[in-house]
Amino acid sequence: MIGGCSGFKALGNALSRRCFSQSRTAWSHIGSLPVYTTRDTKFEIGELKPAYVIRKGNKSLKLSQIYSVTGPRGSLSMRVPEFVSVDQDAENGKLTVSVRDESDKIQKSLWGTVRSHLHNHIVGVNEGHMAVLRFVGTGYRAQLEQDGKFVSVKVGASIMQGLPVPEGITVKSPAPTSLIVEGCDKQQVYLFAANLRKFHPPEPYKGKGIYINDEKITLKDKKIK
Repeated sequence: MIGGCSGFKALGNALSRRCFSQSRTAWSHIGSLPVYTTRDTKFEIGELKPAYVIRKGNKSLKLSQIYSVTGPRGSLSMRVPEFVSVDQDAENGKLTVSVRDESDKIQKSLWGTVRSHLHNHIVGVNEGHMAVLRFVGTGYRAQLEQDGKFVSVKVGASIMQGLPVPEGITVKSPAPTSLIVEGCDKQQVYLFAANLRKFHPPEPYKGKGIYINDEKITLKDKKIK
């Protein structure tokens, strides 16, 4: 009886809490949105042998499929879990991603992720992805070396710093204070841009540093001793 009383008490406390919102939680439906391709896009599904297994706590995620996308700018591939399937509508150029069990937590969480990656790959092989870096500061600049295979940056250090350009990515320098990073793989494009930004992230007092795209920061007041 004591356990029953404590259970009713906890239930009463939960019901007595004030609810600040009466609306239902809005769930994301990105996974169910169709992905549209072009006439120049070729999409193929293959079997991954051997399958790639990822451990998640006491559960495991098996990636046994490989999706390949080919377009005018190149080709990309991605490993996909076994419970994901794609319905192809060749007449309308539409791809619809679905999962085996929508009530499963892992499957539902990866549903939208797979769809987003597939959409980014299709856009990448047709149009490409781009990241623009801006160098703000006195004497801050960048230059391309080794026929565009190495990026050197001067951002306040006593020596020039830089990174080699990964395969599949092209870098242009329309001005000494700007760089344009392009490629089919959106993740690799922004990863390389982020690695360059690490040489001097924007600082909050004078605003000097390397900015990506339309990045803005809030300047702080100088410390007065």
